[in-house]
Amino acid sequence: MQAGIQFAFESWSLPVPVTIGLVLAAWLYLRGWFRLRRTLPDGIPAGRAGAFICGLFLVWIAVASPLASLDEELLSVHMVQHLLLMTVAAPLILLGAPSMPFLHGFPAAFVDSVLRPVFRSREAQRLGRVVTEPVFCWLAATTVLIGWHVPALYARGLDSHTWHEVEHTSFFAAGLLFWWPVIPPWRGALRFFRWSIVLYLFLATLPCDALSAFLAFCDRVVYTSYLAAPRHFSISPLQDQEFAGVLMWVSVTFAYLMPAVFLTTRLLSPSRAEEDRLALRILYEPDRWPSGPEVSAKSPAARAEKEVGCPESRQQQSSNETNLGPAPPIES
Repeated sequence: MQAGIQFAFESWSLPVPVTIGLVLAAWLYLRGWFRLRRTLPDGIPAGRAGAFICGLFLVWIAVASPLASLDEELLSVHMVQHLLLMTVAAPLILLGAPSMPFLHGFPAAFVDSVLRPVFRSREAQRLGRVVTEPVFCWLAATTVLIGWHVPALYARGLDSHTWHEVEHTSFFAAGLLFWWPVIPPWRGALRFFRWSIVLYLFLATLPCDALSAFLAFCDRVVYTSYLAAPRHFSISPLQDQEFAGVLMWVSVTFAYLMPAVFLTTRLLSPSRAEEDRLALRILYEPDRWPSGPEVSAKSPAARAEKEVGCPESRQQQSSNETNLGPAPPIES
């Protein structure tokens, strides 16, 4: 074990471009977050900002730390990288609600001349609606997960540094897409009832369970490149593969089922059930929806209206959010 850790640090060199990119992303986020705090003190809590920074740090741990120097020796380390990118770092970053902090972190001239026109374009909005649909997100995550574990593609990633970077990037991007319907980065992105998200999370465990069970119970080494790898740890390639399969099985089960249980508990609570019933009325019976001063701002009806909105206001809100507005004035 000590020899393996020593080997990891001796063979590790700091990947400067990745590190600079992550530090720049953290700086832009915090710059925008502090600007927002001056105009909207309760806009994005400090805990969410901390979640975003932790997510970036875990990305660095996965792809730029000494841990990355062991992924060609141990399949279990490779699995840890994928789990960090897809199931831990990605949801933490989305939990930080990064859209508004980034919008206020960039210079105002860049936002007005580049970002706003791009995100207001019809093509970008149409593409955004497609790639954030739960079916697309589920298929993208499943395709990336299964595809990169096909032995031929897996070997390509180990043999080529470029393909290795593509592999890590695709895992991280697929993780962001997968968690997008579960943790929408802004209120207008919530377009699906929470019961469908519970089913979405349950179905996501199926391909992961199949792959992890195959790795854990297979009686041969699937990725033969590990047979010739140097052994700095007292573990055989087959034992390493079994451990990687178990690690994926347990981690994914907890990562996907815990939020599903949390959502189910909330949805089964009486107050939440009333909100969902009223939300359905907003969508399908707008003429019968109560309005006016008789609806308390703290009532379930008001909370449902705020969360879902009537069809017209919900469409307008989604359009405004997509268009990067409304927002506090951007400081130059």
